[in-house]
Amino acid sequence: MATPRDISPLLQKLRAFLLGRNHTNALRFADYIAARTQPAPNLPEGPAHKLSANYYYTRDARREIQPPQVVASGQKAIASGSAVASKGLVTPGNQWRWD
Repeated sequence: MATPRDISPLLQKLRAFLLGRNHTNALRFADYIAARTQPAPNLPEGPAHKLSANYYYTRDARREIQPPQVVASGQKAIASGSAVASKGLVTPGNQWRWD
């Protein structure tokens, strides 16, 4: 089958050589597209498939948000003027000062 709306075979080979690959035609033709008469999908029913008692506010994920939980409440906060806070950040390895 000939490719619809394409150039001659000699120019196709020249184009493939210059592109370094085979050209893909961006046009859509009926012979290359899936048929429209496809069977209906067979999907499993989800949690919101019923029509009664299926209110939006019961399925809204934004209403599920809670305040943040405190993970560690037994630790002491370091004061800004303490000796540990003024020491600076701890880095691994030896430090070289290039003054």
